[in-house]
Amino acid sequence: MIGDVLFMAVFKWDVAGAALASALGQVVGGIVPLIYFARKNSSCFMLCKPVWDGKSLAGVCVNGSSELMSNISMSLVGMLYNSQLMKYAGENGVAAYGTIMYVNFIFLAIFIGYSTGGAPIISYHYGAGNKSELTGLLKKSFVIIFVSSVCMFAVSEFMALPLAGIFVGYDAVLLDMTAHAFAIYAFSFLFAGTSIFGSAFFTALNDGLTSALIAFLRTLLFQSAAVMIMPLIWGTEGIWYSIVVAEIMAVAVTLAFLFIKRKKYR
Repeated sequence: MIGDVLFMAVFKWDVAGAALASALGQVVGGIVPLIYFARKNSSCFMLCKPVWDGKSLAGVCVNGSSELMSNISMSLVGMLYNSQLMKYAGENGVAAYGTIMYVNFIFLAIFIGYSTGGAPIISYHYGAGNKSELTGLLKKSFVIIFVSSVCMFAVSEFMALPLAGIFVGYDAVLLDMTAHAFAIYAFSFLFAGTSIFGSAFFTALNDGLTSALIAFLRTLLFQSAAVMIMPLIWGTEGIWYSIVVAEIMAVAVTLAFLFIKRKKYR
């Protein structure tokens, strides 16, 4: 964020400055942990001569396939949304979608952060055979996610206009479109956390296939299908509602997998 301001606003490097800021952010994020792990420390985590373990590496790749699918799908779905918005709403539609994505990334990061942070705890209790702890974690997590989802939805609905004004307050028509679209898009926050946590939960149980299926259906199939089909019936409104429909379908799939796998994981 500091790089964007410095390189674009101060040095006037335009889009190239934004790219450089993003690249430097990744460099810093990569160097800091390398320095920590390269030095001697009191923990058992440090860089050393590796030993080849193909079976473990293959298992890690399979189990992490849901995260791979999510990242690939995010780019493809983003391009589909922009293409549809250019067709039905023009440049204003793309600008409105970009504004919504800023808030969307922040809110979804909360779900992703909780799911990723809780995964080692779930894995530990699964490996230790603590079935009651797993059940408790699952129930408590869904309560936390439900409360967070409702709060996010409420904030989005009440703050749709002010948040849109921060980014597109310079254009009244664009501001109205963004606030309206954001108020619709906000309904997706009621459902997104459940499927995100569900995918991470199965990853933590070392069930990479189920996790990848949830991620694939949620981020690629359902969203792509919805954004391609719904505008044919409802025009631009269909684009804004498509994410809500896709998230509802993803929740249904997640709950179905939890029901189907309940005996295997108790």
